[in-house]
Amino acid sequence: MRFNRLDLNLLIALDALLREKNVSRAAERMHLSQSAMSNALSRLREYFDDQLLVLVGRRLELTPRAEMLQDSVRDVLVRIDATIATQPEFVPAESTRVFQLLVSEFTSIVLMPMVLELAWRETRTVGFDLMPQTIEPEKLLNRGAADLLIMPSDYMSPDHPTEALFEENYVCVVWEGNRRIGDTLSFDDYLESGHVAVQLGPDKLPAFEGWFLKRYGIARRIEVTTSNMQIPCSLVVGTDRIATVHARLARQAAKMLPIRLLPPPIDIQPLTQAMQWHKHKENDPGMRWLRDLLLRASRAIAP
Repeated sequence: MRFNRLDLNLLIALDALLREKNVSRAAERMHLSQSAMSNALSRLREYFDDQLLVLVGRRLELTPRAEMLQDSVRDVLVRIDATIATQPEFVPAESTRVFQLLVSEFTSIVLMPMVLELAWRETRTVGFDLMPQTIEPEKLLNRGAADLLIMPSDYMSPDHPTEALFEENYVCVVWEGNRRIGDTLSFDDYLESGHVAVQLGPDKLPAFEGWFLKRYGIARRIEVTTSNMQIPCSLVVGTDRIATVHARLARQAAKMLPIRLLPPPIDIQPLTQAMQWHKHKENDPGMRWLRDLLLRASRAIAP
């Protein structure tokens, strides 16, 4: 099929080339030979009257024209997939579709077990690919590389639909043998104690710490850091340190660890966990089923 002299099949090849910046990997992505992909690149260069990919040192880099085309080509393909390739009906018990969800460690622990339990009652054939969240997960959503993103609503893009799932509060965790902290935790005790903190991503972003500094203008005395959201409750055991963690994670840990959960001595705004999907998939029947499944799971998990 052609549009304005462009073979529309070449759009898929162009998308692969722009994403991979490598002819061999683009060919593998499309299950083509390297010579066939090289031929597609030649035809694309002729059509756009631009090299699109140029050799810089030992690597191929996008030309300015290719940079401009990248998002537009991906958007066209996502729109085609959402409007033409999508089946008009979705029957969970008969579908073999695999949904790709961008989820955090917190979501995987707190929400996904209930999601899978509810899904199991309706289908044994639908699959779920739980993908780790990158520094900019919305880019994967934009490119159609993921079906749905679950994260705090404050960090979501305004470009796509969102819906709140549930709220999460914070609690402070101390070792049950901590004699410095009693049944209540004062603000002074909070500041004077050492802390175990979670820092996420390669840049070790301390999201809670940023909020705390902005609100109180002072820093906690952080003595231990980890990237694992489950670990802080274990790391306070045998010490006088404090961990400020998600309440649901803390209650799970309290079933197995010698720890006490205390209300924070500060007013911490609850976290609103939400889901977001690509605007072109708003009417996708499978996506509607998935969103309803997540809403039902959110209502079913313990507060």
